[in-house]
Amino acid sequence: YPTVSPKGDSLVFLRRGQVFITALDGKEARQLMKTRGGVSQLRWSPDGTKLAFVSNRGDHSFIGVYDFRTRNLRYLSPSVDTDNSPVWSPDGKQVAFVRIAAADDAIFGPVREAEPWSIVVADAETGRGKTLWKANEGMGSAYREIVADNQIQWTAGNYIIFPWERDGWTHLYSIPAQGGVATLLTPGNFEVEYVTLTNDKKEILFNSNQGDIDRRHVWRVGVTDNIKPVAVTQGRGIEWAPVMLPDNKTVAVLCSDARRPARAALVASATQLKDLAPNVLPTDFPVNQLVEPQAVTLSAVDGMPIPAQLFLPPNLKKGDKRPAVIFFHGGSRRQMLLGWNYGAYYHHAYALNQYFAALGYVVLSVNYRSGIGYGMAFREAVNYGEAGGSEFNDVMGAGLYLRNRPDVDGNKIGLWGGSYGGYLTAMGLSRASDLFAAGVDIHGVHDWNVGIKTFLPSYNKLEFPEKARRAFEASPLSSVDTWRSPVLVIHGDDDRNVEFAETVELVKALRKRKVEVE
Repeated sequence: YPTVSPKGDSLVFLRRGQVFITALDGKEARQLMKTRGGVSQLRWSPDGTKLAFVSNRGDHSFIGVYDFRTRNLRYLSPSVDTDNSPVWSPDGKQVAFVRIAAADDAIFGPVREAEPWSIVVADAETGRGKTLWKANEGMGSAYREIVADNQIQWTAGNYIIFPWERDGWTHLYSIPAQGGVATLLTPGNFEVEYVTLTNDKKEILFNSNQGDIDRRHVWRVGVTDNIKPVAVTQGRGIEWAPVMLPDNKTVAVLCSDARRPARAALVASATQLKDLAPNVLPTDFPVNQLVEPQAVTLSAVDGMPIPAQLFLPPNLKKGDKRPAVIFFHGGSRRQMLLGWNYGAYYHHAYALNQYFAALGYVVLSVNYRSGIGYGMAFREAVNYGEAGGSEFNDVMGAGLYLRNRPDVDGNKIGLWGGSYGGYLTAMGLSRASDLFAAGVDIHGVHDWNVGIKTFLPSYNKLEFPEKARRAFEASPLSSVDTWRSPVLVIHGDDDRNVEFAETVELVKALRKRKVEVE
């Protein structure tokens, strides 16, 4: 996390969870201080005399401020809660931050309500703080983060901008730094991401799926309620990570579309982008051979509408019946788009779906429940994940959708996916081998009790027998007796998100049942 001082004379960074500092003249770095836990989110004060940071302590975290003049370290309004996202006031006297109330962990299960989260403003000298704003109970009480360098912004006009899910969608709100009523800046049924301030700190740049639910476009909005969001980009492409250039007029973005992968561009107009490096793509890149995926909505077996993208092979003829492949993304907090995804892992997944289409497969990329992009109720779906595996309804719905298509050979439908997508691949094969002929399970989760422990090391299934039973019943290993379809499993044995043991146990179980496994 290298961060240059506003004075331009030094650099702070993290090494093994501790803060180091070095002058910019090439001298050896030294450890600035020693703290318990691990440090993250380094934030210089505007005058470069102080450094704010997050001190992570496991089940709680503090906001620390180090003073370079006095060499004092102070924690701001410490509590048993999780504090993060510190941001300095323009005058450098105060720090605002997000406070998430201590609560029971639900790693892979729905959380629709919680002890309300809040925004605290503290004096950087004394450490005394007060609650500036607190979420209402009910919808929006559980904290929902955005993609941004910082979750909250402090504007030149002394407003604090923050994300809130009060109406069931992730939106931006503003509140005067001295207190008051929160004002909705981005109304509508869409999700806000990639939020940043303009250079003069008077406007906000962000991207969202407003009016284009399976794509992303860039918007700008003022910090009060009398200015409506204005589209910076629009069309059939995907744009994200906006940056305002020093002229405070020109916006640079990363962009992609259905046929061309991610690249950097300047926004010439809302519908026209100018590539910064037009020769990056090799001349033989198969732009004209790729297909445009179609947005479709299928019905899960419990009736829930599920969005997906359909890739039809380019040489498909009337009367053809092709083999089909269903893809499930990982996460599950992800959304596949109508083009090259803004995540590197899913850039590759999109490319592979295009490759399968080029080989003649009908490809269906499913945005199953518990993913992002479609609001809180979809993301925090009832009984998803460890709480019941309700996404299996979407797996079955996708299979039935393809089997009923006239261009699909219903006996040749396969599944593939990684991580959470590997979990759903295994769920499909273990519970519906009569529908799914084969699968590729890449570093999948096969027993939620193992998967939970990876992200919550203190979890002991013996302490929570009812939760552990429910989690196992929502796992592929609980139904391995009905698994008959052949499967290829792929897993790196130094995986830090999904334990390699997940695949070891699955392969052992499949071999005992004489299932073809590679």
